[in-house]
Amino acid sequence: MQFTKKILSLMVVATLPLLMTACGGDDGKNGANGTNGTNGSNGTNGTNGSNGANGSNGAKSLISQTVLAAGNAQCFKGGVKIESGVDANNDNTLQATEVSQTTYQCDKSVINTQLNFNRVATLQSCMQVNATCNTNDETAAEIVAASTDGMTLVYTDALKKQIGFVDIVNPSQPKPTGVLAMGGEPTSIAVKGSNALVAVNTSADYVNVSGKLAIVDIATKTVIHNINLGGQPDSVAVSPDGKYALVVIENERDETLNGGIPPQLPAGKLVIVDLTAAAPTAWTTRDVDLTGIATLYPSDPEPEFVDINSDNIAVVTLQENNHIALVNLATGAIVRHFSAGSVDLVNVDLTDDRPAVIKPVEVQKARLREPDGVSWINNEYFATANEGDLNGGTRGFTIFNSLGEVVWDSGSELDDLAIRFGHYQDRRSDAKGNEPENIELGIFGKERFLFVNSERSSLVFVYDLADPKKPVFKQALPASAAPEGGLAIPSRNLLAVASESDLRTVAIRAGINLYSYNTQAQQYPTVQSINRPDGNPIPWSALSALSADANNPKTLYSIEDSFFGQNRIFTLDVSTKPALIVGETKILDSKNVFATSGINAGLPSFSNAELAAMINADKSVNLDPEGLAQASDGGFWIASEGSGAAADAKSSNLIFKTDAYGVIQSVIGLPASVNALQTNNGFEGIAEYNNSLYLAFQRAWGTEANPRIGIYDLASKTWKFVFYPLDAYSSQYAGGWVGLSEITSIGNGEFMVLERDNRGGPDASIKRLYKINLQTVTEGETITKTLIKDIKPVLGSTKGTLLEKVEGTALMSNGDVYIVTDNDGVNDHSGETQLINLGKLF
Repeated sequence: MQFTKKILSLMVVATLPLLMTACGGDDGKNGANGTNGTNGSNGTNGTNGSNGANGSNGAKSLISQTVLAAGNAQCFKGGVKIESGVDANNDNTLQATEVSQTTYQCDKSVINTQLNFNRVATLQSCMQVNATCNTNDETAAEIVAASTDGMTLVYTDALKKQIGFVDIVNPSQPKPTGVLAMGGEPTSIAVKGSNALVAVNTSADYVNVSGKLAIVDIATKTVIHNINLGGQPDSVAVSPDGKYALVVIENERDETLNGGIPPQLPAGKLVIVDLTAAAPTAWTTRDVDLTGIATLYPSDPEPEFVDINSDNIAVVTLQENNHIALVNLATGAIVRHFSAGSVDLVNVDLTDDRPAVIKPVEVQKARLREPDGVSWINNEYFATANEGDLNGGTRGFTIFNSLGEVVWDSGSELDDLAIRFGHYQDRRSDAKGNEPENIELGIFGKERFLFVNSERSSLVFVYDLADPKKPVFKQALPASAAPEGGLAIPSRNLLAVASESDLRTVAIRAGINLYSYNTQAQQYPTVQSINRPDGNPIPWSALSALSADANNPKTLYSIEDSFFGQNRIFTLDVSTKPALIVGETKILDSKNVFATSGINAGLPSFSNAELAAMINADKSVNLDPEGLAQASDGGFWIASEGSGAAADAKSSNLIFKTDAYGVIQSVIGLPASVNALQTNNGFEGIAEYNNSLYLAFQRAWGTEANPRIGIYDLASKTWKFVFYPLDAYSSQYAGGWVGLSEITSIGNGEFMVLERDNRGGPDASIKRLYKINLQTVTEGETITKTLIKDIKPVLGSTKGTLLEKVEGTALMSNGDVYIVTDNDGVNDHSGETQLINLGKLF
């Protein structure tokens, strides 16, 4: 700052007028300018002013961390609760009122392999009609509840308009104890104290709707009171504290009217039942209007399922509306509602192929969830089973928080698991895949699980919930066909699952499966596949035969039947449990051997249309493989039944020889005179011994009394036939049959044959292994047989519905004998496959 220079200049200017005045007279010439004076030196800087006073300190932000012990509702196996906020009162402590954000860091889920769920019993609901289910009456078990002591199950049977009671004092031996007529279709059930609350549909049609809540005394099996609901009910739930029941009034749509598209009035609603009065006759009801909240079809809400948390907040799914509502039961107010949203499905199979080919390589954008079952996990999170119905179905389940935000979604994982376990139903690929129907929470000691019921795969997927936001798959449980309702009974370490599909003609019976949480190793699945190089599991199902590797006691081979196209041979590693499908070999007509088989094998020529149906563009083939044997040169012999059970189909019982890579080398047919007899139930098993092939025919042909066993000499290319004496049909079900399913060489000209009837469940009678000697036999003789083992008790030991189709046997090089069941591609079947090591039988 040069203040001194500026002051000096001003002083000089100020003196000039005085000097000019002193000259006087006329002005003279200007004088010469004087020289400038020198600048003065700079002055010293002034002192700085004093600092202003400090402002007051702002409030501090604080973070608080709390270690959570195992069993915490937010982190079930422990973790850390992290709270943050501003210390408004400056006490250096984060008070509850100062917390602005709370997060949880849960300990990583570690699956407890020491405890597992295993099926301990299956009770068919037809046992309420007849002790041995010797009835064609169609029954169902849909939703199941338990008495407060966990000793009695009560389930709905809408088909017979009744509820059923089951004694499970001994869970491994459940006993049917009677039924109670409901005067309508029971749709759901819950328990309050000593009473069952049963939602009953009494509607005349889809427009004239009505329903009631029947209060049933469980001990006496009597209706003690009815409450009018004013519409067609679906789900019912009772609050944990017993103060409220909530009944979902769906007033469902008519799917045959205008393509089933809403709106179709009357609209659905909710009915809150106040249960605080001691006597049910004093219970009162309140309605909750749901119209106008959903974006889709707001005038026609169709609520589907409900669950209630400990804060008495109900979560309700509106399936066709793709919407979710949270309702305060104390006030009856809808506290929040939101869309269930959509999912982009990746690596799924969206095509129903006939014959089936499972190809999980497709993509479907923005698929609506359309949730069905729902369950609270704790008071902050709930999970939905996204079955779909009208416009959606995402084939999985989703976890939401109470704000309506998605915190986790299973994506295509359930479809992947169903494929891996052989339970994927290709005929539902174009619809909803495995179709998750319902979901249940269960807390078993130190473990918390979600149980997801898959209707079309007939599996119960079990997920560990150490962290509610990150479920981890634990195991899959086999259920009877079409599981609907699930109930965890932690006080008894039990899970009950009700299945509704009942069709005696195809050996499906509805009922209740019971599972125990125990220290046994997982009993199911018995077979699962590893991944392909693309990361997707090897698809498999319908195992119709077995063959042992000649040298490796850890390797089995199997094959899929005609339900599937592009037939494959599977390689199984049986050194682990479950056995692993580690390879797939596609059967190929790369050399056009099959295409020209009418010429080079002396067979009747196939038409172009027939060949086009059997040989694909990539040279893979669509056969009916029912028998498989490893050939002495390392390749395979395949027995193809051809027309199968179709009485009007063309006979094409053929033997295919492939190399080790599945390429067809030759085709062998039957003599024309024998082939002319055949209309159905042909080749079922094949074995090679001493340069000859041995073929088991399933049933007798034409007017013959017994099925044939064919012997084909590979050197002379000639046939010889003998007859096998079947056991007499002895099932309680009229109209069935007994036949052969497999033949296996056990050496020295002896063979093991599998003989069975075509019945399952309580109707099953004959499932037996016999030994026969074919070393020296004459054309046309009826051979003798010796019983090796009755395998019906072995099949029954799986504690499920006894499976009908035992289709494969194999004798390993170490002496172990294996059997396997065929699940028919999960078509009219639960999908269950049992691969069982019978040990050494010889």
